[in-house]
Amino acid sequence: MTRSRRSFAAVAVVVGALALTGCSSGTGTGSAPGGGSTGPLPVVTAFYPLQFVVERVGGDRVSVTSLTAPGVEPHDLELSPQQVAAVSDASLVVYLAGFQPAVDDAVAQESGDALDAGAGIDRLAATASQVDEAQADGATAPTSDPHVWLDPANLQHIVDAVEKKLAEIDPAGADTYRKNASELDAALTELDTAWKAGTTTCANRDLVVSHEAFGYLAKRYGFIQRGISGLSPDAEPSPAKIAEVADFVRANGVSTIYYESLVDPKVAQTVASETGATTAMLDPLEGLAKGSTDDYLTVMRKNLETVEKGQACT
Repeated sequence: MTRSRRSFAAVAVVVGALALTGCSSGTGTGSAPGGGSTGPLPVVTAFYPLQFVVERVGGDRVSVTSLTAPGVEPHDLELSPQQVAAVSDASLVVYLAGFQPAVDDAVAQESGDALDAGAGIDRLAATASQVDEAQADGATAPTSDPHVWLDPANLQHIVDAVEKKLAEIDPAGADTYRKNASELDAALTELDTAWKAGTTTCANRDLVVSHEAFGYLAKRYGFIQRGISGLSPDAEPSPAKIAEVADFVRANGVSTIYYESLVDPKVAQTVASETGATTAMLDPLEGLAKGSTDDYLTVMRKNLETVEKGQACT
């Protein structure tokens, strides 16, 4: 049993005890705005990109709770008893199957209505380094890359799925959800157009990153991702792996090594110091920093500026 599954099992016992003593606070549905009898539709989202979509599509007809707090790296999230109770009580849970094991478990055992935001999206196969990393940690090897949201077209797919699901639960709000989804789709199309225009003439197409979160972005805009670590941002790459990436950087004229906002940059800095490259922050949008006033759209435009500079796009 993995650490996340052991943790969930313990949490489930606590939640069960709370329910028996009358401490559970389920939310019914009715004809009030948002579909709930006492106010907006309560929706739980697993982590930031899904929270962003539901808040934008749902507007004031939904009340959104994210299981991953700002500033918290979401991969190894463990849920508190209160969070498991929120999953149980929500009218809808929006998550990404295969990304956060504890959330997958909570959805399977506690949720009523749930939407797997990744359903219907073509997934990239896990790379050899991602499989090797998981096996070295004694974990189950991944079959695909979960970071689908970094391709704006994939996020549009999620927007449309959320709109349809909310309208199904709350038919009275269908027009609102349709309008909000259309506006967000348009903004994502503009973002995609900006990325295509800004990366057409980059001098270097090799994107060297601290962990392999950018496969979908790389594929859409014609880059080749090269990760120092695999899917887990907290994995410690071996000296041999660092040396391998450093050799690649030297051989291919890579000038920038990208690190992430919520992860220690020391691995990227090590490769940069060994090769004479510089470092820059490229945000995988797994979560916002605590206190940030940015959103998905503004962060992705900052990422574009970073890549244009780091890859010598003219």
